[in-house]
Amino acid sequence: MKATTRFRCGLLSSVVAVLLGAGEGTPVALAQTADDIKVVVGKSIVIDYPEDIARISTSSPEVVDAVPATTREILLHGKSMGAATVVVWSKAGQRNFYNVNVEPNLEPLRRLLKDTFPDEDIRVQATRDSLSLTGRVTTQPVADRATVLATSYAKSIVNNLRVDPIGIEKQILLHVKFVEVNRTHVNQLGFNLFSTGAANTVGTAGTQQFPNAGIDKLQNVIPGQNAGFSTEFRFTDLLNVFLYRPDLNLGAMIKALNQQGVLQILAEPNLVTTNGKEASFHVGGEFPVPVLQGGANSGAVTVQFREYGIRLNFHPVITPNRTLKMHVRPEVSTIDLGNAVTISGFTIPALSTRKMETDIELGEGQSFVIGGLLDDRVTETMSKVPGLSNIPILGAFFKSRNENKTKSELIVMVTPEITMPLQPTDPKPMPVFPREFLPQTTPNTPAPAAKIVTPKRK
Repeated sequence: MKATTRFRCGLLSSVVAVLLGAGEGTPVALAQTADDIKVVVGKSIVIDYPEDIARISTSSPEVVDAVPATTREILLHGKSMGAATVVVWSKAGQRNFYNVNVEPNLEPLRRLLKDTFPDEDIRVQATRDSLSLTGRVTTQPVADRATVLATSYAKSIVNNLRVDPIGIEKQILLHVKFVEVNRTHVNQLGFNLFSTGAANTVGTAGTQQFPNAGIDKLQNVIPGQNAGFSTEFRFTDLLNVFLYRPDLNLGAMIKALNQQGVLQILAEPNLVTTNGKEASFHVGGEFPVPVLQGGANSGAVTVQFREYGIRLNFHPVITPNRTLKMHVRPEVSTIDLGNAVTISGFTIPALSTRKMETDIELGEGQSFVIGGLLDDRVTETMSKVPGLSNIPILGAFFKSRNENKTKSELIVMVTPEITMPLQPTDPKPMPVFPREFLPQTTPNTPAPAAKIVTPKRK
C-alpha cells in the first residue's frame, strides 16, 4: 500500500496581469510562480485542486508520475530521485506550476541515528545522489561513526556535523602502586691461622677466601749470637675476631658474620589523562653510554644516555558500559654493576629490568594486580685446605663458607578512577609538610624607646 499525503492548493500561487495595451485585441501576459513540493521515493501525495482539471503534464515521467484521481484531485507518485515540473490546466483556462523534488526515504536512517546516538543532534538532508549530515555532536568519533552508518543510504556523504563538546570532558585518574621488598641473608664463617715462631715455625694457613696476615719481614739471627727469629706481620683485615697468644707465638683471625637486610621500595604515581589519550610517567635517572662514531679508526666517541627507574605508560578508553579498558605498560629497572662491562676504560653498567604489558578492563574504583614477581636465590661458596681440612675437629679451622640468600618480591597494583577537575570555588589540596612551609613574615616594628628615670632628691 502506498502512503499518500493530501495538499490543498489555490488557483495560482501568484498571478500578475500586465496590460501591454488599452486597445481592443491587446494580448495579456501572465507572470506565474511555481509551488515547491517534496515527495519521497516510493510514496504518493494527493493535491486538492480548486477547479475541474482539464489536463496534466510532467517534465520527467521517470522521476514523478502525475495522474488525475478525480475531477479535482491529482495523485503524484515519486518513482526515482530527481526533480520535475508538473503543469496543471483547469477547464476555465487557468494554469498551475509545481516544482516536485523526489527525495530518498530517510526515515530509516533518521531512526537508526536516533537509536544509536540518542543524546546527539544529527539531522539528515538529501541532495540528488548525496546526503548531508548537519547538527552538533559532542565528540569527533561520534561524527565519524554517523558518517559510516549513512554510507549505505547514498553514494556520497557530506559530513557537516559540528563538534561541540558539552561541558568539560571527564578525566581518568590512574592510581598505581609499585611495591618491592628485597630480603638478604648472609652467613660467613672462616678461620685464618698464623704463627710468629711457635715450634720454631713461622707461617700462615687459610683458604684465601678472607684476607690473611701477610709476612712483611722475616730475619734469621746468626746462631751463637742471638737465638730466635725476627719476624714482622702485616694485617689488612682482622676480620670479626682476632686472637693472639704471645707466649705461644700463635694467633688466629676468625670470620663469623650473620647479616640480614630488608629493602622496601614503594612508589605511588598518579596519572591523569582524557578519554582515549595516552599518558606516561617516569621517575629515576639516566646513565651515560659511550658510542663509537665513524668506525673503529676514527676514534670519535659520543655519549648517549639510557633511562632507568620506574616507568608507567597507559592508554585508557571509557566503554559504553561505563568501564575502563586500559593498555598498561609498567617497568622497573635498576643499575646492575655486577654485570657491568668495561671497554677502553669506560665502565658501562647493566640494567636489571622487570616490565609487564597487558590489557585490562576494570570498573571505576576497582583494583587489579597486573604483575607479581617472586625471585628467590641462594648462593653458597665453600673453600678448604686439602688434607688439613680432613683432620677431625681441627679440620674446621681450615674450612670457610660464604652463604648468600636473596629474596625479592615485586607487585604492581592498578586502580582507575573517573574524575572531574576542581571548580574555582573548591578548596585546593596541598601537600602535608612536617613544618610550616614559608611562614608569612611581617616587617619588623621598632621597639619603643627606653625611658630614662631620674631618681628624685630627698
